[in-house]
Amino acid sequence: MGATPHIAKTVRSRLDGRATRHEGYAVSLRRRKMTEERFGWMKVIGVMRKLRHRGKEKVGWIFTFMAAAWNLVMMERLLRET
Repeated sequence: MGATPHIAKTVRSRLDGRATRHEGYAVSLRRRKMTEERFGWMKVIGVMRKLRHRGKEKVGWIFTFMAAAWNLVMMERLLRET
């Protein structure tokens, strides 16, 4: 299919130049950073690191609420930049 693997770089990368030279590799790194930033915010600011609730329904609701809060924070940042 022409897909190249994406492996997180460590001190000594196991990837050779064949995988890292493609434009898609750089795009993948940027997208991964954005995703990790969201979940990191939810853990630190959104108190998702240690939940007091158990069960899919309660935890799912809290996750949805935190995702909406993240969207509001990002909207405020974007509006401030313009």
